[in-house]
Amino acid sequence: PTEAAPTRKRPPPGERRIQILQTLAQMLEQPGGERVTTAALAARIEVSEAALYRHFASKAQMFEGLIEFIESSLLTLINKINASGAAPEQRAASMIAVVLQFAEKNPGMCRVMTGDALLLEHERLQVRMTALHNKLEIQLRQVFREQAEAKRHATPTVEGNVRASVAAAFIMGRMHRFVRSNFRTLPQENLDPALHILVA
Repeated sequence: PTEAAPTRKRPPPGERRIQILQTLAQMLEQPGGERVTTAALAARIEVSEAALYRHFASKAQMFEGLIEFIESSLLTLINKINASGAAPEQRAASMIAVVLQFAEKNPGMCRVMTGDALLLEHERLQVRMTALHNKLEIQLRQVFREQAEAKRHATPTVEGNVRASVAAAFIMGRMHRFVRSNFRTLPQENLDPALHILVA
């Protein structure tokens, strides 16, 4: 008897969702920063656009999936740093470093983190990304305030807020430079001496 032609196995829904998000992130890594369309995304995965919409109600929801991944990855790492019991300045340096390491390893997601990939997308995505940056800055405020208290600073809360604001601007600046250079100028370039200045 002749063998039946092999049928293409459809991956389980959870796997397909991950594949869609991974492919979207990869497409955002392309130099030049072209806007990713659902048609191009579907073509890359070799499915129909309708197949994409079986897993995500909209393209905005796909971007939300990426933001959720960024948020859970970074906050998990930062919680581990906080639980380490290290000195405040060491924790502050580690927090700044892990955000920049994550951005460097995931260029497409770095474009989401800077808002560059969200410019022509739904407004709520920018709001969600801004909320994550605020959460990161709050974590930095707490460790810098602890550092100021340990040094018996007269106004530890003010000192903590100012230092966190400078550190957050440094992180964003490094990520923007990475995106604008088409991923050639790395976020972690000369990071140790920069951290020494930021957390001293």
